[in-house]
Amino acid sequence: MKFMKLGTRPDTFFTADSVRSVSTEVATDLQILVDGCVYHLHKILCVARERTPQFPLLSKCMLLQALCADSGAGAGGDTVELPGFPGGAEAFESCAKFCYGITITVSARNLVPLRCAAAHLGMSEAADRGNLAAKLDAFLASCLLRRWKDALGVLHSTRHYAPLCEDLGLTSRCVDAVAALIVSPDTAPPAKSSTSASPWWAHDIAELGVDLFWRIMVAVKATGAVHEKTVGDALKAYARRWLPNVAAKDGHGHGLPGAADQPFDSDAAGNGADVKQITTRHRLLLEKIVSLLPAERDAVSCGFLLKLLKAANILSASVASKAELVRRVAWQLEEASVADLLVPSLSCVSETLYDVDAVAAILEEFALRYAAAAPAPPPPPPLALALSGSPDDSPSGGHHRRSRSAESVSFDGTRRSLSAAPVSQGALARVGKLVDGFLIEVARDPNMPLDKLLAIAEAVPDSARPEHDGLYKVVDTYLKAHPEMSKSARKRLCRVLNCRKLSEKACTHAAQNELLPLRVVVQVLFFEHARAAALAPGGHAVAASELPSNIRALLSKTSGSSEDEEADRVDEQRLRALAAGASPGDDWSVEGLRRAASKIATLRMKLAEDEEEDRDADEFARKAGLARSASLRFRAFCAMPSGKPKRMLSKLWPLGSRSGVSH
Repeated sequence: MKFMKLGTRPDTFFTADSVRSVSTEVATDLQILVDGCVYHLHKILCVARERTPQFPLLSKCMLLQALCADSGAGAGGDTVELPGFPGGAEAFESCAKFCYGITITVSARNLVPLRCAAAHLGMSEAADRGNLAAKLDAFLASCLLRRWKDALGVLHSTRHYAPLCEDLGLTSRCVDAVAALIVSPDTAPPAKSSTSASPWWAHDIAELGVDLFWRIMVAVKATGAVHEKTVGDALKAYARRWLPNVAAKDGHGHGLPGAADQPFDSDAAGNGADVKQITTRHRLLLEKIVSLLPAERDAVSCGFLLKLLKAANILSASVASKAELVRRVAWQLEEASVADLLVPSLSCVSETLYDVDAVAAILEEFALRYAAAAPAPPPPPPLALALSGSPDDSPSGGHHRRSRSAESVSFDGTRRSLSAAPVSQGALARVGKLVDGFLIEVARDPNMPLDKLLAIAEAVPDSARPEHDGLYKVVDTYLKAHPEMSKSARKRLCRVLNCRKLSEKACTHAAQNELLPLRVVVQVLFFEHARAAALAPGGHAVAASELPSNIRALLSKTSGSSEDEEADRVDEQRLRALAAGASPGDDWSVEGLRRAASKIATLRMKLAEDEEEDRDADEFARKAGLARSASLRFRAFCAMPSGKPKRMLSKLWPLGSRSGVSH
């Protein structure tokens, strides 16, 4: 650390009780009270053998000249009081020693209080040539501001005298000097190199208050000489320093730093500040960090942005800050993890464990980004309407409906972002897997509304899910957590599934899942059978028109005699037992199917159940303009391969033949 010595005389100040005096051959005639300490000094001291005055205290201090010029000030033992003196008694004593020619040492540690004290006393060139203020300014510019540690130390000490340092221009000079040293290639890094990914200077400036840090980062970004990824690393280091619980690696902390350790230039937070004041200050810190986020897409990680979003929820940050974080997360959503998306819900309105509305907003922005790279689709209802739970088409008939986000956003020109990166198919698949993982977690919440779950599930395009195994796990988890669901609600939930995209393992589980509606189990078995028929040597699918007339008549019926509740329960158990691997054991030729067609009690029961559920959902479906006749849906759904029947349907037909009904 550089230092400067001023003056050549030895120190002659001494202390008696709370009085500080200077030892000379002439009696003192001026008393000055500073910070509870009384100084006995001289106005102008003349020695008999010398014509020129010595120790010219008043000649160098314009403030003392003005005070002593008042009537009786400093005379007759009166004391001149200097309340609120910057730097206190120590800084005043150094200024007094300078006037007496006594040696004082100036360094980065005490330059700021000395400069503020000199300014307060009026020790400028207007009072005397070579005065203290000018010497301090020269030392600051020529030495301290050219060295990293010294410049940072001077800047750090300005926080105690912020208003006066701003008026003197000290803070601005130090900020500019630190920023220049950061971007300068000649600035030597610290001897101990950092093992973290942060730049060498990030740890040092992270110790500054938020206002000083913000000004330095603005100055650094304005130069354009530092890569934006480096700026992002510095922001992450600062957030880790002052928001340790919400920026931790696990991202699950909800607390705030203690009041005694605050990133602010004022000391008020350490002096009994209440929680509300601390929260307000940390909210300001967070919003400053958000305002400094670099424009480059990958300058900061998606995980870090989501941790900031969690902190914004905890601290009730501004709407603009949250919206910016949501937009930035959507740009790089494919980089996130499920844990990152689990934003805790602190709303008094919502009872859910996690903030699904924030995730819905992120997915809506992601839909904008996804559609920006492709021709805009026809304008369908936005995601906000999807949250209200509007129904859509059933996946029956082999036509799985498109997810709402693939159709959802009609682009407003002002919202298109030219800087948004296009979404590759790999990134889209990662987002689909991410959303399914998030939904599995929130589906366990008993307070999770079905409408919001469906809105999130439908907020990514169909192409984001090559398989629906994850979505099936969401459905299964939600059904287990909500056993009180009605039949119509279970049917709405299962509409998000495309049974064609279920793997063999998922189909096996679904066929034995007693929580699923029976229509879904039958559909799963049918598509599994169709897939097996397509893969078998010489196997081919046949349209429903090639089926026998009595089977076609059965499948096209929209009404029929309903079985009583006990019979339905028994038939459903038998169907599930057959799906689990019961032996078919009969003639499964086409002729055998014709003979057994009139005896298929299981399919009759399926039609009756389908009709009952359709009546419950009829008004719901009309609102979306999607009502279809049960016969059309089920005819398309039950299309079966011709020729050699496969094992799936062979498990259904024996129900009729074993029921004991004769032709």
